[in-house]
Amino acid sequence: MDTLSYKTISANKETAQKEWVIVDATDQVLGRLGSKVAKLLRGKYKPNFTPHVDCGDNVIIINADKVRLTGKKMTDRVYLTYTGYPGGQREHTPASILAKKDGAEKLLRRVVKGMLPKNRLGAKLLGNMYVYEGTEHKHEAQSPKAIDINILK
Repeated sequence: MDTLSYKTISANKETAQKEWVIVDATDQVLGRLGSKVAKLLRGKYKPNFTPHVDCGDNVIIINADKVRLTGKKMTDRVYLTYTGYPGGQREHTPASILAKKDGAEKLLRRVVKGMLPKNRLGAKLLGNMYVYEGTEHKHEAQSPKAIDINILK
């Protein structure tokens, strides 16, 4: 039996094959879109996935303002923040976040950040996500390929 054929190959920063992909968020459910984008950022759809290395893709999300939430989550879901001062706990709903400037980007970043590792790698992975509220983006030079997020598991 040839034991050398069973070696596990671990990716590193030089051997990771990162790509640029575009995801259209039009009429996508926020949580399902967020979990699939987090898996793309992490590299879980690739055969050479390594947990401690940034081997995921760079993801461009367009039409982020057209994302939807099911049920009454737009008004009933509550996100909490803390200012650091006594009595400084603030409540935000997705509707109030979307009403602000760059609200769709802030909401999507918050959702995807919760699905990534809570360490330096997770912070670096979140930097590989680019969110735009319209259809225009500034990454044409990277020649990103458009993928259908609905075919991913």
